Amino acid sequence: MKMKVLPMDCKWYAVCPMKRFYEEGRLDKKWIELYCKGDWESCIRYWMEEKGDPHPDCMLPDGSIDERLNKWVGM
Repeated sequence: MKMKVLPMDCKWYAVCPMKRFYEEGRLDKKWIELYCKGDWESCIRYWMEEKGDPHPDCMLPDGSIDERLNKWVGM
């Protein structure tokens, strides 16, 4: 099933840690396709940002926490 993509990216994408994690090769492309460039209104991070609620950088768009994102050390 192919998801209908919205005509614009999430307004938070440029400053979202998900973008950085993806560009660094630490986050699978599916997260970007499904949320950041897809159905970003289903993103928990989006709504928390809209409300000004704090959330950890390692929280994925579905609200789950991926501690591995905190532990990665770049070269």
